[in-house]
Parts: sequence; structure tokens; C-alpha cells
Amino acid sequence: MGHARTIGIVGGGQLGRMLTLAAKPLGFDVVVLDSSSQCPAGQVGADVIVGGLYDHDALQQLADRVDVVTVEIEHLDADALEAIARSGKPVHPAPSTIKLIQDKYNQKLHLQKHGVAVAAFVDVPDKKAAAQALKTFGGSMVLKAKHGAYDGRGNALVKSAQELDEAWDALGGKDLYAEAMVDFTKELSVIIARDRKGKTRTFDVVEMHHERSICLEVIAPAQIAKSARAAALKLANQVGGLLEGAGVFAIEMFLACDGSVLVNEIAPRVHNSGHHSIEACKTSQFEQHIRAISGLPLGDSSLLSPAAVMINILGTQNAEPTLDVSDVLADSNVYLHWYGKSPIKVDRKMGHITVLSDTVESARTQANKSRRSLNI
Repeated sequence: MGHARTIGIVGGGQLGRMLTLAAKPLGFDVVVLDSSSQCPAGQVGADVIVGGLYDHDALQQLADRVDVVTVEIEHLDADALEAIARSGKPVHPAPSTIKLIQDKYNQKLHLQKHGVAVAAFVDVPDKKAAAQALKTFGGSMVLKAKHGAYDGRGNALVKSAQELDEAWDALGGKDLYAEAMVDFTKELSVIIARDRKGKTRTFDVVEMHHERSICLEVIAPAQIAKSARAAALKLANQVGGLLEGAGVFAIEMFLACDGSVLVNEIAPRVHNSGHHSIEACKTSQFEQHIRAISGLPLGDSSLLSPAAVMINILGTQNAEPTLDVSDVLADSNVYLHWYGKSPIKVDRKMGHITVLSDTVESARTQANKSRRSLNI
């Protein structure tokens, strides 16, 4: 089977934009489905079908125009994707995998059933069950929505009966589960790619720093012991083997205080923890995803630089952007990616900065200095 010529992406946000930028030089056309004709992917040469991600007709229209369908977001109609796949159009990753990951509770059950280390968790169909879970977990837990959560939305830390009442109401009081708090020293991520024949390649382990549950910074390679690195890569390969279909998956993990590694959650797509790979790796996660789903050989995912640090440019105000990038670009080892979103909103991901350097310390210093020079 020859490789695909036109790639369809459900979603046209920044991930769709960076996938488009990776696909074009390899000779592909790209069509995205997005609610806005001015979406980030459309600005860099993707054709845009304007429609909702739960609109069967719009999804079918996308499928009719392309050789392979993929996703840049998991909040979409997986049943419609299943129907498209049944009709013979390749969908990657498999709709069954997207469906599994859409429900965080089922995702955890699936991992647990296959012997993957995860935090203790329990279904909480009602508030009484949640109160019981709070006792079981020693007076503190995380209450999580099963569906639709991202960037910390849909999660609440609970440390008292009063906090439980507030969190229960804030999260809508249904389709929730509870998870024990993990005493962790670092949050890690491994990007794993699988091609259509089942061959895999992993990117090196990175560490992520979050603020308000939003990824703020990614450090590559993760500054962890060799044993922890080996455990994280082993875990990523184990989890990768449980997912169906081709593409790039992000396996997010906790490095616990006792040195063990647990899986936190999976993203069935390119991920924030892999953005540094555009400059820092021989093959970026975006190019790797395009290669994987289209039938091309996977590329070399090794790091080209001893250290790379990526910082998300999160909005600090609600305004129209006035972008002055001259200070950022004054240093040759600094790379800026602007996503073309408007307006700026507080905590909205507007872009990212990547710095390559000989040490993590110098890369972090430079990345933070560059971020401060942007009035966004």
C-alpha cells in the first residue's frame, strides 16, 4: 500500500498547525475540521472545513476529501470516527483507543487490568461514595471528571468535607471518580510513536513543570536517575502496546518519592511535552506522527542537543496581541513559535519558546529571560 497523499486532521488548533507545518515539506496536502476558518492550522496552509467536532456530516465530509484521518484533540465524536473507519477509510489512532482515552476512569481501569502501575482510584457515583473515598485515601484526594477535562479543568484537589462539597458542585456532581494523591518528585512524559506496521520509536524522557495544572515548562532530557529513566521508558513501551492504531502518543507519568514510576494519563496525539522536539530532535513529534499514520518509515527521534527547554507562552491578560519579538530573537539558540490565536486570554496557550543549550540550567535561564521579554 502506497503512502497517503492528503491528511485529514480533526481539529485545527496549535497542534494541527504544527502537524500541517510538518506535513507540507513531505509533500502532503492537509485538510482540517475546525469551528473557525481562521484557525491556527488554516493560517499555515491547511484547507479548513468549518464545522463542529461532534458533527457527523462535517466529519464525513473531512473523511471524503482525504486518504487518512487523524486527530489533534480527543474531545470529538469517536462513534462517527468508528463509522468512517468501518467504511474503509484509515483512522489513526484507532477510534477505539480515542474512545478509551476519552473516559479517564475507563482508561485507568484498562491500565490497571493490564498490570500498569497507576495511582489508587475509585468510582464515585454519588457524594456518599466520594466522602467514603476521602476517608479511604487518608483525607486528601483528587476528584476528577471522567470526560472532557484538559489543562487542569475538570480536576479538583480535595482535603476536607467542605472542599468535597465545593468540588462536587464545581465539577457538576456526576460522572466523577476519585484518585489518591501521589507523593511525587517530578512529572515525566514519554512520547512514543507507532507506525502502521506496529514498529515503535520513543523520544527521550522529559520532565514537565505545571502551574495551575497547565504545562508551563518542559525539560529534555529529564533530570532523573538512570534507573528512573529506564523505568519510564519501559512503562511507556508497555502502555504503547495496549493502544491500537498508528501515531504519536504521550504517556504522562509521576516519579514517586520512592523512585517508582506511575502512569498519570495518556494523550492519543501529539502533546505539549514534545514541542521541544521541533528543534531538539532529528525528527519532531509532528513529523513522526505524519510519518506514522501515512505509511512512511519512522524517523530518528534522538536529541540533537545536550539540553532543551520549552516554555509555554501563556496569556497574562485579556487583550489583542501586540507582538514584539525582537528581544526573543536576539539570541541564536532561541526559537519562537507563535500560534496565531486571537485574542489573548489569561492562561491561553499563545505560543512557545524553545532554547537549546549545553546545560539545562543555561537553557532554563535563557528561556525564562526570553519569555519575560514578551508583553503577552
